[in-house]
Amino acid sequence: MRIKIDENLPASLAGILSAVGHDADTVPRQGLAGRNDVEIWRAVQNEARFLITQDMDFSDLRRFEPGTHHGLLLVRLRDPVRRSLIARVEELFRDRDVESWARCFVVATDRRLRIRSPKK
Repeated sequence: MRIKIDENLPASLAGILSAVGHDADTVPRQGLAGRNDVEIWRAVQNEARFLITQDMDFSDLRRFEPGTHHGLLLVRLRDPVRRSLIARVEELFRDRDVESWARCFVVATDRRLRIRSPKK
């Protein structure tokens, strides 16, 4: 899976996800740190990447309707410290069929995972 990790997540996730076979890049590595969400979203979509973020500006299901993009994982942890974020994302990408999340809107909390798939 081609993944873009937003600047509000640990950059080390790129290496972790790459080690398990994904093509992972980060917003800062691409020179987009500090840019507005529209620019970041456009770049992610132009690269056909799945975005992983904590940014609630990406939480509007109507704006980011499944099937209209390459995929989005919104991570919403109760205590989003670096260690917890890395552990939760690593767990998801180790234990789940993340390839099936392409074009989906996914929300991960500490204990739950909600996947909204494109309408058929």
